[in-house]
Amino acid sequence: MLQINNIRQNPQWVKERLSVRNFPAIDLVDRILQTDDELRKIKVAAESLQAMVNAASKEIGAMMAKGDKELAENKKKEVAALKADIAEKSAELSALENEFNKNILQLPNLPHISVPLGKSAEDNVLVREGGRKPTLNSSAKPHWDLIKQYDWVDFETGAKLAGSGFPLYKGKGAKLQRTLIQFFLDYNTAAGYTEYMPPLMVNEATAYGTGQLPDKEGQMYHITADGLYLIPTAEVPVTNVYSNEILKESDLPVKMTAYTPCFRREAGSFGSDVRGLNRVHQFDKVEIIQLVRPEESYEVLEEMVKHVEQLLNLLELPYRILRLCGGDMGFTSALTYDFEVYSASQQKWLEVSSVSNFETFQTNRMKIRYKDEAGKSQLLHSLNGSSLALPRIVAALLENNQTDGGVLLPKALHGYFGAERL
Repeated sequence: MLQINNIRQNPQWVKERLSVRNFPAIDLVDRILQTDDELRKIKVAAESLQAMVNAASKEIGAMMAKGDKELAENKKKEVAALKADIAEKSAELSALENEFNKNILQLPNLPHISVPLGKSAEDNVLVREGGRKPTLNSSAKPHWDLIKQYDWVDFETGAKLAGSGFPLYKGKGAKLQRTLIQFFLDYNTAAGYTEYMPPLMVNEATAYGTGQLPDKEGQMYHITADGLYLIPTAEVPVTNVYSNEILKESDLPVKMTAYTPCFRREAGSFGSDVRGLNRVHQFDKVEIIQLVRPEESYEVLEEMVKHVEQLLNLLELPYRILRLCGGDMGFTSALTYDFEVYSASQQKWLEVSSVSNFETFQTNRMKIRYKDEAGKSQLLHSLNGSSLALPRIVAALLENNQTDGGVLLPKALHGYFGAERL
């Protein structure tokens, strides 16, 4: 959530940055400022009335002590009238606060100055590429045929158990999942990230804190009887570990990693892009999250990008890094880099990670702060990235490394998997 003081200080700048996102309701900024003005005026008026009530109450006490009962009764009537005015102001205040909160929650984060202009994924900017695209023979198969041939993933039984888009991993397919999860976690903890194992369900306040609500209700599985949501990413519970806390400077940076299953409805998804493991409703992902001082966050963002990039190098996968344009960025992000790996059989790029700086957009909602050198509480910046999401990584590993006798594994996984091939 944007901070009202920042909007008030430079509303034109806020409008300019929102236009980079192609945000359609720029006039909402003016309505928010107008509502905030009204709120301030009513708060001052209510405080003034309360001060009058307090003063009159003291007078009543003095009158009663002197035995001036008639004067005291008249003064009580004045107090009653003042309290009625306060009640009226409180009702106005409540209505305005509801309107203010509803409107400000509609504003997405402001794009960083480096975010390129654009309306869709076609306008994203290529930062760099790495790795080598393999050359496959004419008999090469897409991963959905390979997993069926070797009985590594069973979508039909998964559909019987839960529904379409819920894969059942079997044998070496299940072992590969476990191998990648452990490899990713070990890689992250070696870089100083503390491992967490969070709940897979969160309450509404937690989903609100990271910006999933009220933006992504249609993508989340909602357990209505309990008011809980299945998590779409470990980012949601793990970032909230420090909600409503004030950290010491000596605690920073906070570096966290977690493996979780993730659940996404992916409403409206269809076509060739959803075949096999390309898009599923339940998948495994390892996440990295940092809470840092504002002045350090963009340097940390670049470090996190390099961290994920090296992981892809270890997996020996061809990849590219994109800086997302304003029209393709997530609601909560100030700057996002996407990682895509090349799928040789499909001859297309598949997204496997997003690494983002949210600045204070999330921490303002969660009230995650720290005390600076002057002892003043300041909001921290939050960042997160996929390190990594498994389905499309698995798809690329299988397709790019297939042979007549199975699938070769990258050297980094040999010790973890206990073999050089699937």
